[in-house]
Amino acid sequence: MPEISRFFGIVIAMYYRDHAPPHFHAFYGEFQASIGIETLELIEGWLPLRAMALLVEWAVLHRAELRENWNRARLGQPLRLISPLR
Repeated sequence: MPEISRFFGIVIAMYYRDHAPPHFHAFYGEFQASIGIETLELIEGWLPLRAMALLVEWAVLHRAELRENWNRARLGQPLRLISPLR
């Protein structure tokens, strides 16, 4: 699981060879979720409301970088780190 960002206890990752639609994975304590890059909607799993709000705030700021990493993963290229939410 290539980690691409970490902030406030939330770990963001993308998998190589993951299924469509384009998405990323978030881990927060015992919780985990898959979030669509284009819609920022929950695809699978669950996160506490505050963690989800921080995650969406971060994803809005870094959507282009998330898209780029999704494309890099499809090509088997190394993923780039994305700045955390501050």
